[in-house]
Amino acid sequence: MKEQMNIAKEKMNKSLNALKNEFASIRAGRANPAVLDKVMVDYYGAPTPVNQMSAISVSEARILVIQPWDKSSLKLIEKAILASDIGINPTNDGTAIRLVFPQLTEERRKELCKSVKKYGEECKVTIRSVRRDTMEKFKAMKKNSEITEDDLKDCEKKVQDLTDKFCADVDKAVAEKEKEIMTV
Repeated sequence: MKEQMNIAKEKMNKSLNALKNEFASIRAGRANPAVLDKVMVDYYGAPTPVNQMSAISVSEARILVIQPWDKSSLKLIEKAILASDIGINPTNDGTAIRLVFPQLTEERRKELCKSVKKYGEECKVTIRSVRRDTMEKFKAMKKNSEITEDDLKDCEKKVQDLTDKFCADVDKAVAEKEKEIMTV
């Protein structure tokens, strides 16, 4: 029983962490190096993440500076950023690439908030499916007489409490991200 609870907790935790990683890649008008996490550069025939081939820093609130260790890869990085879905045009000065994040419009902020809520709901659905799978395992254990009826009720309550806790954490993460997005 304890093992099933730990497995459920671990899966729910992974869902929450995936949600937080997704939130990190949503740009909220401020420069955030995490927006480049999914950008891959075709470097010597191998897709390589930008953050593994350059130093990425925030020079001002809305400016991200990318300084590749190999200056010959500047054009490749610039091309990869243009091909990505970031929606920002890079500025290449020969030694570094600058990404200037534009201020978000009110309409765009609301769109981002909607997608944040959608990601939050998807995460909750995943957490609830972990709950369902865990409950089914406990019911199978009861059917096979491995646990008693009282143990089953106790386990169901614990799984529900765990689910409620993680859903509350998701709501909190969604609220924080919405606040960050709506802050001008």
